[in-house]
Amino acid sequence: MTAQVPQQAPNNALGLWALILRLRPVNIITGPLIYGMVVPLVFLDLSVWIYQYVCFPIYKIPRIVRTQFNAFDRQELRYLDWVSKAHCSYCAYAMGVAAFASAVIQATEAYFCPIKHQHKQQVVIASAVPYVEFEEPEGFDFDAKLEALRQLQTGEHANPPSAHS
Repeated sequence: MTAQVPQQAPNNALGLWALILRLRPVNIITGPLIYGMVVPLVFLDLSVWIYQYVCFPIYKIPRIVRTQFNAFDRQELRYLDWVSKAHCSYCAYAMGVAAFASAVIQATEAYFCPIKHQHKQQVVIASAVPYVEFEEPEGFDFDAKLEALRQLQTGEHANPPSAHS
């Protein structure tokens, strides 16, 4: 007689208590610092927006449209629970602010000093970081994939996980 293994509920079906129980202590410790960054992020967002609205018309530089840098699409994913979706919203906002600020700085530099640097600046490209595919199959275990990608990113895992493991 084979024992039946209880099937784990998908992430999007977890209740509040289950979500609390799966929290890692390091996330609880660093969470206030991570989410405290929302203050400087909002300040940067508003400062860059005001800067371009005041200065760009003076120099006839075309304004950068802030909404071009909004990417709040992860809320559509069925395999994420509401806590993960909230985290994704925060990161989407932060990435949007950084991209918007970068675009405004680039437009300013192009106007005032469009000279290439002698040496190409070394920039770590975010696409080098492993990501989960946007669409995943039914029953996809986001937590397991997330842990595997964390191990890969930190060098704690010798074999990279397959795209749909």
